[in-house]
Amino acid sequence: MSKIAPYGTWASPLTANAIIQNAASIDDVIVDPVTSKIYHVENRPSEGGRMVVVKTEEGIDVVGKDWNCRTGVHEYGGASATAYGGHIYFSNFADGRVYTVEDGKEPKAITPESKVHRYANFAVHPLHRHLLVVVQEDHTHPAPADVVNTLCTVDSSTQTVSSLLAGMDFYAAPSFSPDGSHLIWVQWSHPDMPWDGSEIYIASVQTEDHKLKLENIRRVAGQKDKISAGYPTWASNDVVLFTSDESGYQNPWKYTLSTGTATAVLQTPVKEDFSLPAWFLGGSYGAPIDKEGKMAVCTALRNGRSVLYVVSLLSGTLEEIDCPYVSIEHVRHVVDDVVVFVGAKDDAPPHIVLCAIKDYSKPKFSVLQKETAEVKPPIPSSYISRPVPLTLEVPPNGEPLYVVFYPPTNPEYAVPGDEKPPCIVNVHGGPTGVATQELSLTTQFFTSRGWAWVDVNYGGSCGFGRQYINRLQGQWGIVEVRDCALSASVLAQTHSLIDPARTAIRGRSSGGFTVLATLCAYPEAFAAAASLYGISDLQKLDEFTHKFESRYCEKLIGGTFSDVPNVYKERSPINNADKIKSPLLILQGSIDAVVPPQQAEDIVKTIKENGGQVEYVLFEGEGHGWRKAENIKAALEKELAFYEKTFGLNLTQ
Repeated sequence: MSKIAPYGTWASPLTANAIIQNAASIDDVIVDPVTSKIYHVENRPSEGGRMVVVKTEEGIDVVGKDWNCRTGVHEYGGASATAYGGHIYFSNFADGRVYTVEDGKEPKAITPESKVHRYANFAVHPLHRHLLVVVQEDHTHPAPADVVNTLCTVDSSTQTVSSLLAGMDFYAAPSFSPDGSHLIWVQWSHPDMPWDGSEIYIASVQTEDHKLKLENIRRVAGQKDKISAGYPTWASNDVVLFTSDESGYQNPWKYTLSTGTATAVLQTPVKEDFSLPAWFLGGSYGAPIDKEGKMAVCTALRNGRSVLYVVSLLSGTLEEIDCPYVSIEHVRHVVDDVVVFVGAKDDAPPHIVLCAIKDYSKPKFSVLQKETAEVKPPIPSSYISRPVPLTLEVPPNGEPLYVVFYPPTNPEYAVPGDEKPPCIVNVHGGPTGVATQELSLTTQFFTSRGWAWVDVNYGGSCGFGRQYINRLQGQWGIVEVRDCALSASVLAQTHSLIDPARTAIRGRSSGGFTVLATLCAYPEAFAAAASLYGISDLQKLDEFTHKFESRYCEKLIGGTFSDVPNVYKERSPINNADKIKSPLLILQGSIDAVVPPQQAEDIVKTIKENGGQVEYVLFEGEGHGWRKAENIKAALEKELAFYEKTFGLNLTQ
């Protein structure tokens, strides 16, 4: 028999301790193209956020506890390791050097000692395996405008690094053709972010005196500020598969070397994004499934959920595969008719999935690392709140606004009368990001205690086409702020799903900025708020953030600070903090290079001077997000306690 208790006071089996036990995440999947052996890069908060290359099927670490297979390129990292011919190549975070390791041996450095160089995106030459092409980020001069990104050649036999290509602000995804005759890569420059106007280039590869030389460099796809092309992968020696948003959506394209032409793969464009913005290096949303480059498996996002397709690169037809996973990333070719990817369900955490698709109507999915595919200790499915995607309308023109609602769910409880639940409106980061519908234990931590949860994919979110992303151009601090306030109002007043008097807003990074800006613009919209390493001063963000995002504000605000100083000032929460009425919690990392602690400390001081209610917690040794298990736990428990205190909830536990 169910217990009668108000929303927000329920006892839950999902504790903060349980969440940190399940906090390890999969950062990348790697397939050795020579041996077809599968590895993955795992992030372990229980080991201080250390990243480890693991033999996936055996569950064995490739390197010992003294190694951290992580890179600081772009600050966000990604593509920190690769495998080729039984050798693993990885970036070691402590010293920034690249190492190689064979099974059972100690890692050996292949780049010289340097305190200023960072490396990622390793491509091994198929014929001259001692030569690698890598992305190098040079911090000799640490000011963001002076950091230099290049493509370099690493000679592992001599521990030497030589420049291969320079001149653009950013490079990514270098990849050799299977026969080693060509190199393809992605590049872009300020003020574009990669989703604004990244370009794909290709070149012939020659070797001279044990060095690589690029010849006949030409553009394959993409256009500055207008077309974003990315994620190139070789389908054969003659065909490259990639994605481009030339149609308005990121759809699959192919470049044919023998004809020198790039064409859309699909006969008719599909209004779905087949890739997401490259916030991290090393992403992959499609892979060939034969050596001839005739067929590929691709994933796309449909209303926040991944779908899986088999695509013919010859006929341009596609066939949707019945797939139980709502989020699919890091799609890699293994052997003919087999791919591997990271797949998550709405009731199970991400895990590594082998997908055999010889018969498209009967795909076979098998989990390779079963111990990571289950929540520990197990949580009965009856406690899992399932996502309910909703499409709202933005007045006055009725433009769509996408949100995902999670109702309070706990089989042990019922509520008295017609009470509406307290609610947390969650603002994803980016702001060019997206809230997918995969299982989030943080969401379930709250819903199993009797809270409703809403993920807002505000205008400017990715996964809904370029036009939806562009809603935020010049409008950051306006459009997404309106959308978050509107979501809470509509779900409370029109849908009667939540209690407007007990609705909180929370967000991380740029989502934290939106939280603060919403409190200023709509002081009555939310009864409490939490900003996790959020931005309070746009001028300081423009001045002090890292290179990758150092010109991001130009697109989001509509110019530099010197161009439109009044806009920066008007939209900065630090200058409107006197309007904040709701109690606010601010959580911040002490070594955050993306949003420095000064951003948090300044607005805390200003709110207190204006008589507002604010609590501030600084986590020592943490950067842009929590990597250590103890801090993940402390932050979550603090946030819950803050909401409970603010809303006066009488707890049952």
